[in-house]
Amino acid sequence: MTRGRSELHDVRVRNLGGSDAPLATRATSPGWRDPRLWIGVAIVAVSVVAGARLLGAADDSVAVWAVASDMGAGDTVTADDLVSQRVRFVEDADLDTYFVAAEQLPSDLQLKRGIGAGELLPRAAVGPAEEADTIQLPVAVDTSLVPPAVRAGSVVDVYLTGATDEGARASVAGDRSQAVLSGVTVIEAPALDDSFAVSGRRQLVLGVTEEDAVRFFRVVGSLDDPGLTVLQRS
Repeated sequence: MTRGRSELHDVRVRNLGGSDAPLATRATSPGWRDPRLWIGVAIVAVSVVAGARLLGAADDSVAVWAVASDMGAGDTVTADDLVSQRVRFVEDADLDTYFVAAEQLPSDLQLKRGIGAGELLPRAAVGPAEEADTIQLPVAVDTSLVPPAVRAGSVVDVYLTGATDEGARASVAGDRSQAVLSGVTVIEAPALDDSFAVSGRRQLVLGVTEEDAVRFFRVVGSLDDPGLTVLQRS
């Protein structure tokens, strides 16, 4: 019995000692000298650079000049009055109608019409000062219908109120209100004491185009007891 147990023990020892099973190894993190780490870093860097170049190529917008604040007909346009805005144009012909910010702005330019703050500056809206057809239009406005802050250089809209002969005979519904001048510049704005202090009206001298002046007088002539209201643009 003792001999049998001894032989069985020897067999077990031989089986354990001669096992072909691989030994377990501990997983380790790659060190900074591992070339695989640097290859991964290089791939990421190349991807970032390629993506930046791709996005840059996709931005085909162009910087063009826009007006920084409201300006009226007759105003002289300088670089100080403008801001650069990036715009994407579908057609090259559309870009040609504006001033590219990379180009030098022509000197001695005057506006032919009013332009609002943030609006792109069209080439058709300006011209050399000697070619400008701006004329001075004096108007008298009730002091309660013109903002006290209006002064020389202000940009204003002028509304004309009144009634046509037919409307006045028909009903009050015949009254109408319309902006006869839009985005015009105040050339002179004398104080009330220097203009019509007795009548309570204030005189303003506006810079308008000849076409606007003709329309203004045509509308005034068509109304019964016309009245003016001046709105100042901020």
